[in-house]
Amino acid sequence: MTTPEWTLREPSSALGDAYHRAGWWNDDSLGQLVERGMRGAPHTPVRIWSATRPWQGTLGELLDGSYRFAVGLRHLGVRSGDVVAMQLPNWIEGAITWFAASMLGVVVVPVVHYYGARELAFILGESRAQIFVTTNRFGSVDYLANLEAVRRDLDALEHVIVVGDDRPASATGFDDLMAHDRLEAAVTVDPASPALIAYTSGTTAHPKGVIQSQRAIGAEVRAHLPVLIPPRRRPVLLGAPISHATGMLLGLLLPASRGEPIQLIDSWDPPTVLDAMLTDDLSAGSGATVFLTSLLDHPAFTDDHRARMESVVLGGSSVPTTIAATAEAQGIGVVRSYGLTEMPTVTGAAPDDDARLRVSTDGHGLPGVEIRILAPAGEPGEIVTRGPDLFSGYTDATLTAEYLDRDGWFSTGDVGVLDDGWLTITDRTKDVIIRNGVNISPAEVENALLQLPAIAEVAVVGRPDPRTGERAVAVVRAPTDVPAPDLAEVRRHLDAIGLGKPKWPEEVRIVDDFPRTAAGKIKKFELRADLRAELRDE
Repeated sequence: MTTPEWTLREPSSALGDAYHRAGWWNDDSLGQLVERGMRGAPHTPVRIWSATRPWQGTLGELLDGSYRFAVGLRHLGVRSGDVVAMQLPNWIEGAITWFAASMLGVVVVPVVHYYGARELAFILGESRAQIFVTTNRFGSVDYLANLEAVRRDLDALEHVIVVGDDRPASATGFDDLMAHDRLEAAVTVDPASPALIAYTSGTTAHPKGVIQSQRAIGAEVRAHLPVLIPPRRRPVLLGAPISHATGMLLGLLLPASRGEPIQLIDSWDPPTVLDAMLTDDLSAGSGATVFLTSLLDHPAFTDDHRARMESVVLGGSSVPTTIAATAEAQGIGVVRSYGLTEMPTVTGAAPDDDARLRVSTDGHGLPGVEIRILAPAGEPGEIVTRGPDLFSGYTDATLTAEYLDRDGWFSTGDVGVLDDGWLTITDRTKDVIIRNGVNISPAEVENALLQLPAIAEVAVVGRPDPRTGERAVAVVRAPTDVPAPDLAEVRRHLDAIGLGKPKWPEEVRIVDDFPRTAAGKIKKFELRADLRAELRDE
């Protein structure tokens, strides 16, 4: 197999030495990190909640399966540095693939489980993946049909491995690769070598391939996440997919490295989650805010559920202050965290930090993180950052040069304010609505609108307007059994709380749900595209 070559950008030797001295970096591979935790707690339970492929076992059984699948991959010729892509739901086979590839020092390329042929072709083609692990279908997605539609253009792809019995003759069965001896131990690889290529999850129309090194992911798991999530807490049932940073880190890598239970669900269904919380004594609700609000808003949510949610970690998208405050008022500690695919956790807080700051800000810089605001002190400006978990570059070298400078500072494209070390995200540089020459912050308007009980979620986006340049449209999801507000009600509310009239939406659109990324973020670019399409049809 031919390993792709990427242009990677390492931090200065002085910065790298500082990361080593502080213990944020070491020589462990990602595989060695999780192997150590699972070996130390072989009887710890693992459970996959699924209507189609449920599974219960232990970390020891998961480790054994990972060792066997690793040897199966070796029989196909896979070696350290090769690229293995996977498109699987939150199934045990997905966890096995993740860990087996990591133990071989392989570059893992997770493909979000609901992506179609277009996204699949782009990711497999640009990453030059040589192995693709998938299944026949899940939900409405026919994975094998999507692959067949693009396979002829994937000259690097050598083997397709399929979970389940329904597969083409040209594919290899997943179970066939499990029928091998066990790997003795995770291999040793260069800690600066790539461990992961994660593709930005779709808040823009053109995803970017983000290359993370072994030591960067290690720093995330060893130094950053333990600040947000102390050990020995109640197990958390996670719905974020393992193909995305939240599910990968919180659902697999962190618990495995600490020898803690793994609890995953393949399709987020609030009634199933609420039942699981009681039957297995679990917490839930961490990830994007939709995972929390879908439980709090559900009629089956009780004090017994609330008591199991001592704290939740919210991130993956802007976290409205009102939602965090609502949870805190119910005794659920909220930890807000800000991060990106390129740097999974920039800021966060500990569950016992000052509740006012935890709720009203996106946290403080985590160990080793440096943050600069490109604006006068106290004013909002673009956030640039660097730290031990910063990515090594993009698969596209021109993007690396654009976003990552020679001193290791990454331009996030987000706008925020620092106050005594605590960061508050105020906007995206590309998310601002400009109406009559006035910049409107969607995040500010969204936070104001979320104070209305008739609004469960809202996205404020710009619609082209020949007179004003843009007009603000509030796309609203109402809570269950609550009438959605009209424009007049929205404006009365904004007037009452004192939001300037130039910032008021000019339209309100009601939706049952939003188009979302794997992390639960609202795909604003799709909402904008729909609005532009309406204009073309008029």
